[in-house]
Formats: sequence, C-alpha cells, structure tokens
Amino acid sequence: MPELPEVETTRRGIEPLIVGKPVVALDVREKRLRWPVPAQLQALIGLPISAVRRRAKYLLLDNERGSAIIHLGMSGSLRVVATSVSPQRHDHVDVVFDDGTCLRLRDPRRFGAVLWSRQPLRHKLLRSLGPEPFDLEFDGAYLRSRARGRRAAVKAFLMDSRVVVGVGNIYASEALHAAGIHPRRPAGRVSQARYEALCEAVREVLSQAIGFGGTTLRDFASPDGEPGYFRHALAVYGRAGEPCLHCGHTLRQETIAQRSSFFCPLCQR
Repeated sequence: MPELPEVETTRRGIEPLIVGKPVVALDVREKRLRWPVPAQLQALIGLPISAVRRRAKYLLLDNERGSAIIHLGMSGSLRVVATSVSPQRHDHVDVVFDDGTCLRLRDPRRFGAVLWSRQPLRHKLLRSLGPEPFDLEFDGAYLRSRARGRRAAVKAFLMDSRVVVGVGNIYASEALHAAGIHPRRPAGRVSQARYEALCEAVREVLSQAIGFGGTTLRDFASPDGEPGYFRHALAVYGRAGEPCLHCGHTLRQETIAQRSSFFCPLCQR
C-alpha cells in the first residue's frame, strides 16, 4: 500500500501537470471503488485546479467549489496522459483538462476512492486525523501526553492515524530502529526524551524516502508502466535473519498488532 512518501511523491509529480488547468469533463468508467464515485464530483467541471494538497495519505484536488478527495488504496496510481491514450482495463476515472490531457486513476483492486467535499478537512475521513509528522506540534511532549497510561505496543501507537498520520508499517519499523526503541515496548513506558528521538527519526526516515522519490517524478507523465514509487535501502524492514547495520546482531521479525515488524533485539530496548 502506498505510504506517506509515495503519496507525497505522487502529489509532487502531478501538481505541475494539472494546477491551473480547467477541467472540461469527467470520464468515470467504473463507479464501484471502495465507495461509489459520487455525482457531486461533477463540481470539478468548468473550473481550474487551484492546488494539489496532501493530508495524511489522501490527495486533495482543489477548486473554488471544494475538493476532490483521492485515496490510492492498495494498488492505485495516478498519471497525467493525453486523452488519446486508450484507457486500460483498470483505468477507472479520468479528470479531463482543456489541453487534451487527463489525470487518470488506475486501481486494479478497486480499494481506492474518489470523493467530493466542499470542506475536505471536515470530511469524516479526515476530521479526526492527528498531526502531520512534519508539523511543529508533533514532538516528544505531544507523544508522551498521548501515550500516558497506554499499554499498547509503541509501534501500534505510532501507526495510529489519530496520533500522527502517515507513519505506516515500513516507516514505523525504520523509525523505531533508528531511535533504538523496541516495537513491543508499551507506549506509556517510553520517556519524553526517547519520544523526542522518535519524532526526529520519523521525520528523518520520511524525508529520506521523499527525497528518493524525486527521481521518479517524470514517471507521472508516462502512460505505461507501474506506479512511479521509489525503493531505497531499508535498515530493518524485510531484512529478518540479516545482520543489523548498527551492531551486526541478527534482525528478527514478529507480528505486532497484526503487522509484520522487523527489529534488532540488541539495539532496540
């Protein structure tokens, strides 16, 4: 599933290709996504896209009437292509612009979503979300206050979008390793100082991943191939049985909160 860096890479990839362009039509070939594509999406037509924003793992296409809310689900991707390029089997929605291009959503598993809201940040999917990991309020004091009394594993706590958005399974494992915190440690038993280190690790891991994504931005104007998401070297995720890059101890894999978790039993306490 695309995580925050992949969604941010998508935002940066499509933004210069669609902002300022008037929408002249919508072509919805399949309405049955995670939720039905609403008729209100027609409010995109007749006005230019004024901005492309990201909130958590959602993309917002703004105009003066409101915003289209797009979630890529488990397999979705976006491309800006010429309308003359024939849609493929899983190309479900086109937002068509006046210059003969369109923003095309491909979603083989149909777990994504395209919705509409006049006030997107108050939409039920977004209004209860926690801060962005790059927000100033996301710091050690904030995490410590939210974790007080919690017995749940700190990894599950970090992945709770009501606490902080966009820290999915991969980057939670990576950040906890960088901060030296065992993923099973109860969230309420992590000190504020260690939470400060975790906040910095989260920002560093996500920033690095977004930086790697810059090399794929040109792919968002390509009609073929897989999503232009990036891959880069990970310190622990997917490396069970291999040596820790910090201490050389063998990395382990366990299931925590129903997700595969990777960690170093020596470095992380």
